Amino acid sequence: MVHVTSEIGRLRKVLVHEPGPEVDRMVPPMMEELLFDDILFGDRARDEHRRFRRLLQLLGIEVVEANALLVETLANDEALSWLWTRLRPEAPQELRAGEFSVSAEEAVKIATTGVLASDDCGGIEVEDLFRLPPLPNWCFQRDPQVILGDGVVFSAMATAARWREGLLSRCVFRFHPEFADTPVVLHPLREAREAGQFFGPHRPRLEGGDVLVLSPELVAIGVSERTNMVAVELLAESLTKRDDGPRWLEVVHVPARRAYMHLDTVFTPVDRNAALVFEPVICGDGPQLADTYEIDLGSSDLVPRHRGCLLEALGNRGIDLQPISCGGDDPVAQQREQWTDGANAFALAPGVIVLYDRNVATADTLARSGFRVLPAEDVLLGREEVTLNGNERVCLLIDSHEMSRARGGPHCLTHPLLRDDVS
Repeated sequence: MVHVTSEIGRLRKVLVHEPGPEVDRMVPPMMEELLFDDILFGDRARDEHRRFRRLLQLLGIEVVEANALLVETLANDEALSWLWTRLRPEAPQELRAGEFSVSAEEAVKIATTGVLASDDCGGIEVEDLFRLPPLPNWCFQRDPQVILGDGVVFSAMATAARWREGLLSRCVFRFHPEFADTPVVLHPLREAREAGQFFGPHRPRLEGGDVLVLSPELVAIGVSERTNMVAVELLAESLTKRDDGPRWLEVVHVPARRAYMHLDTVFTPVDRNAALVFEPVICGDGPQLADTYEIDLGSSDLVPRHRGCLLEALGNRGIDLQPISCGGDDPVAQQREQWTDGANAFALAPGVIVLYDRNVATADTLARSGFRVLPAEDVLLGREEVTLNGNERVCLLIDSHEMSRARGGPHCLTHPLLRDDVS
């Protein structure tokens, strides 16, 4: 069962993936396409991620590891065959030939960690080193799918380096006994093939970080470096066919810059009436302000109509959010901390959020907005107590020395599978 109707409802179940051997195999030439700032020190990244997971579990949240889910899925021979048929064209020649006869664990390792060209391979290009490249971005479980209401939207990843992530997600939702009955809201690549839009500039691009489920009635979607209008139109058309879906789609045209790769890098809700924002893009008065266009999913024409900035558009639909500035009032701190995921908070319940600890100006601003700001370590060691009952605003700061180098924050690292509805 999956159910998500907001970004802030009490979190019950979440999908994550600990950075594994795939990040240890990442080499500098991969950085640009993967949007990493650096190659990661894997052991430290894993330690930071484990502390984050322990925090979630301590607070009563069920944490699902993506690779464990894949292994369970591929225990089904049909699922293994389905995945291998689709991996085969990308695989090395010796694996393409004959039957695929490895275990589920080995298949997951191949799919996520890749395959070296040889034990003594050399050279400076990715293709010199790997016959099948690794998936360092697999730790960002936000992107390969979107849980919308009781259904799933499959992503159409923007770059070839991440296509395999979407394939793995589709495999889970097709074959895993817990998720196989989940209604598919949209499979954009399938619809694109049917419409003759699969290649070139008309190929839909859609990544989960651009989709924010703000209420049962309203979804915001970013048109960004990673998501295009072709995918937005396909999603709008799909949602009109659902009786229980949202009524409004707010389309936010995020400036196409690396710093703002997804909508959730400049805007994340943190409470019923508040959101972390990167001011120049979300509510500023300068040239970077993101225009918002609204699609009425109950109309027959689905024409996007200009609604000003995102906060104005949401206010017109009864969602009034106080903007809390990433980086505070200092324009330099705003840019620095947006780059280090200061606007990419993850809500565990209304008013209870997780943020990277390096965003000190953002944390100070949250404190002035009524949040009790705590190092997550204090909760892990029992020095402080936090509950998810919604009676107190709390910001939990998690270690971020290494994970932030991958250009993704707590919101990027997590994909909610089950949240309570917000009353």
